[in-house]
Amino acid sequence: MQDQRSNRAGKSLGGRTLAYVLMVIVTALWGAPILWMLVTSIKPESEIYAYPPAWMPDAPTLQAYAALFQRFPMLTWFRNSAVVGVLTTMLTLAVDALAAYPLARMQFPGRRVVMGVIFATFLLPYELLFVPLFLGLNSYGLVDSIFSLTVPASANAFGVFLLTQFFQAVPRELEDAAVMDGCSRFGFFWRILLPLTKPGLATVAIFTFVASWNNFFWPLIATNSDETRTLPVGLATLVGGAGMSMKQSVLMASAVVATLPTAIFFLALQRHFVRGIAATGIKG
Repeated sequence: MQDQRSNRAGKSLGGRTLAYVLMVIVTALWGAPILWMLVTSIKPESEIYAYPPAWMPDAPTLQAYAALFQRFPMLTWFRNSAVVGVLTTMLTLAVDALAAYPLARMQFPGRRVVMGVIFATFLLPYELLFVPLFLGLNSYGLVDSIFSLTVPASANAFGVFLLTQFFQAVPRELEDAAVMDGCSRFGFFWRILLPLTKPGLATVAIFTFVASWNNFFWPLIATNSDETRTLPVGLATLVGGAGMSMKQSVLMASAVVATLPTAIFFLALQRHFVRGIAATGIKG
């Protein structure tokens, strides 16, 4: 018995060690390009093309960031992306939660049909909607505005599907007890259901914000001025206009500026996000 326990302990230790080694390797492979991007953004231009390349600069400088913000309307693009990302995330959470609640907690005729129609939109490429969406917004004079960048993206089937699973996992006995205590349906939804499903809300918020921040195709179509352009579109015009004359340090600085907000947003909600992903496989 003692030998069997020792063998099991040895195998367990070996498995954990192998898992940690693999995690370190994957982390290094994933983090190396990001670290190189950050280091290159603070290198003088002469050191970028030095051979052999060095990881750490001899004379770090922030000239690339200064040139980036002085020569281009980065603050405007950054502000537009932040406003669009936050508004889109808030609207998506509101719409998806209100749509998921009756699908998860109520029984009504045609419920399965409604769920099927909503989830079938997974099969519809978003790009197919661009032409009618643009024509509709243009007819009301809403193109090239924050409205055109936020409202069309304020609902998605993924958020409805994910929140439906989280809402169904909350015991019905809890809702029955709340109703017996005089709580309305909306009161249960707002005061009890949403606080209990924070991991699901955080998961939808992260996916929505990152998708909105990185969205390029629709903002490229719906905007035509620096006052409304988002950061991805602005950076594309920046690189396209400057061409090969764009310094590598400035290019890397722009990539750092574009990447940093999503990393901060993810880290802020990381705890809820991990719980949300772990809970998607739990029933009851």
